[in-house]
Amino acid sequence: MEAKQTLFLELIDQHKGILHKIAKMYMDNSEDQNDLIQEIVLQLWKSFDRFEGKSQFSTWMYRVSLNTALTYFRKEKKKADRHTFLENIDQVDEMNSGEKETQLELFYKAVHELNKVEKALIFLFLEGQNHKEISMNLGISEGNARVKLNRTKEKIQIIIKKYGYEF
Repeated sequence: MEAKQTLFLELIDQHKGILHKIAKMYMDNSEDQNDLIQEIVLQLWKSFDRFEGKSQFSTWMYRVSLNTALTYFRKEKKKADRHTFLENIDQVDEMNSGEKETQLELFYKAVHELNKVEKALIFLFLEGQNHKEISMNLGISEGNARVKLNRTKEKIQIIIKKYGYEF
C-alpha cells in the first residue's frame, strides 16, 4: 500500500501543473482554485487503481481532472462577480512587463466567460494537444473538436476586444 501511495504522490508532483491550470480555468479566485485542486486530487486517488497504464499518466490525469472540474463547476453557484480580474496569477514565467501581465489577466478574464466545454477545449489546446487528442479527451469527433476549438478562439478574441484590448 505504501508503494502505491508513494508512486501516486510522485506522479501528482510531476504533473501538478495540470492541476493548477485546470483550477485557474474553472475558478476565478485562489480559495476556489485550491478547493478544486483538492477535489481533483481526491478523485485521482479514488480512481488510481483503475489507471491501467494504457496511456500516459498525464493523459489519464487530464481526463479525470477535467471530468472532476466539470462536475465541481456545476455544483458551484455562479459568482455575481464573475467578470473580475483573477486575484492571483501564479506561475507567470518570463512575464516581467506590465503589458504581458495585463494580456494574461485579460485572457483568464475572457476564459471565465466561456462555458465548461469551451474552457476544456482551450485548456487542452494550450497544453499542446492536437485535434485528435482533444477529441479523445472530450469524447467528441475530431472534426467537432476542430470546429469547436476555432469557434472558441474567435469567442475569446471577441470577449477580449469587448474589454477594450486590441490584438
